[in-house]
Amino acid sequence: MKKIMVLIIVTFIITNLTWAKEPGDYEKYWPQWRGPYATGVSLYGNPPLEWNETKNLKWKIELPGKGHATPIIWGNRVFISTAVETGKEGKPKEQGDGRQRSHSWMQPTITSKIHKFVVLSIDRQNGKILWQRTVNEEWPEEERSHGLGSWASSSPVTDGKHVYAYFGSRGLYCLDMKGNLKWKRDFGQMDKRMTFGEGSSPALYGDKIVVLWDHEGQSFLFALDKKTGKDAWKVERDEVTSWSTPLILEYKGKPQVITSATKFVRSYDLTTGKLLWKCTGLTYNVIPHPMAADGIVYVASGFRGSAFFAVRLAGAKGDITGTDGIAWKLDKNTPYTPSMVLYQNILYMLKSNSGILSCYDAGNGKEHYSKQRLEGVGNIYASPVGAKDRIYFIGHKGTMYVIKHGTKFEILAKNTLDDTFNASPAIVGNEIYLRGYKNLYCIVNK
Repeated sequence: MKKIMVLIIVTFIITNLTWAKEPGDYEKYWPQWRGPYATGVSLYGNPPLEWNETKNLKWKIELPGKGHATPIIWGNRVFISTAVETGKEGKPKEQGDGRQRSHSWMQPTITSKIHKFVVLSIDRQNGKILWQRTVNEEWPEEERSHGLGSWASSSPVTDGKHVYAYFGSRGLYCLDMKGNLKWKRDFGQMDKRMTFGEGSSPALYGDKIVVLWDHEGQSFLFALDKKTGKDAWKVERDEVTSWSTPLILEYKGKPQVITSATKFVRSYDLTTGKLLWKCTGLTYNVIPHPMAADGIVYVASGFRGSAFFAVRLAGAKGDITGTDGIAWKLDKNTPYTPSMVLYQNILYMLKSNSGILSCYDAGNGKEHYSKQRLEGVGNIYASPVGAKDRIYFIGHKGTMYVIKHGTKFEILAKNTLDDTFNASPAIVGNEIYLRGYKNLYCIVNK
């Protein structure tokens, strides 16, 4: 009996070590906004600790236009979306001249110009632009965006065969890996709260691509056939503006779509669109991406208050507000714009948009540490990422921290670059990709 047990244990260890050494394509790359597991973590990445404008810089290229979409990576390609202002008028000047007002971050950027909505494919080895496709050219009808936002803040997603580039009210576009347009989809025009602009990214699973369309008009959740762009199903939502990206997960062999928003966090059957469960408790202006691991879903918001809760998927059905379906919750230290990082049962979150960090046990909510300040980082809008037992934080004004993954707060490095950053990083192998207002950086662990 002992020999049999030893054999089982050894087989288990060998199997898991083999899997760890031989990840599939999806694990090796960064195919969507929050990485292969939608947790902000690359299990096989090993980017550097230190960098600047010369140290550990593999390449740096100037990007056309403006956008805060995270770069995605597949194979030897980096894909990135951007909005390029043209000199052509889309509407006579009435309310502004297109410039951000520097005296207040609340002042919107206003445009009367037609923009080109562009997808770029970039060679990972040298930063050369392989192709550049304009998928749409029009004046943004909403004409306003948050002063810190852009008209290309939604990140693309890929399955390795096609790239799905989403520009919100400008539409969703399916391109092959050579940049040829396969189909496009127009969802109409959003009416976002307080002219804050758009930012939710699509989610991809199997043969479906999911788009969350929450705004001040009639809100929807769309599930599209990824081959054609046509509706697999569409459900109406009684919901106000949110910027959160849907999370698709598989639980007990069945995929479900988790949406995080002000009125309710909801789960839908990916196959049919049927509502599975819901719960309330978040604040207005929900932005952070839901995450999941080990049968628990994590959601948070941090606008004019703090809200966080962990949902047990086991037994979740109907309205689970106030039931034991909520594993644990917080009313402090939660993020507003940046999403959290979930790394080996440890949860990292920034307070609001600040460089104030807290760390919790993902299973039971035990606080490992809280309110640790990343000095001099200023505001952080980019979501942090993790790899090789490290967590990376990218400050808006170019100051960046690397801390040690674990239950004790320890700073490993502090770095700076000569750019401004709102886009979240991407990690593949020994490289980290940082998209600034002006440039795209490839930082390498040499």
